[in-house]
Amino acid sequence: MTKKRTFREKLADAKDFPRVQQLTGGMEQRYGPGKIVIPAPLEVDALMRKIPKGKVTTINQIRECLARRHRANVACPIVTGIHARIAAGAAGEHEAEGKKRVTPYWRTLKGNGELNAKYPGGVSGQRRRLRDEGVEVEVRDDRMFVKNYEQRLKKLD
Repeated sequence: MTKKRTFREKLADAKDFPRVQQLTGGMEQRYGPGKIVIPAPLEVDALMRKIPKGKVTTINQIRECLARRHRANVACPIVTGIHARIAAGAAGEHEAEGKKRVTPYWRTLKGNGELNAKYPGGVSGQRRRLRDEGVEVEVRDDRMFVKNYEQRLKKLD
């Protein structure tokens, strides 16, 4: 039986990423002709680390930044989301070992400003951390969002 890999091991495993390739099939129909970047996990983690206390970003902003950096039309939404989850999980593992300086995953929101239930601690943990930093969270339709998140966005370059 194979040992389950930790999030830290997954974060460090670049495989053959980043990879830029032509859009084809359904992806080309959705995004138009051009190129797509499939980012490396550490690239996503590095962007998440750039968000200071009291600010937020969205997974869509991260994708836009990655596409610009790689001169692609779009960054893969699925892989980028998976790598954000891996970065959050790795940060959770570091915290469990007592480390204080970890990737501030709680500052990365879904595209519409919604909190992410897949991060360590779920939405309640993310809400608590954001509130501790002075970020207001509101409930809408049984889901949690950063209030006026657009005003707290950190520009990524």
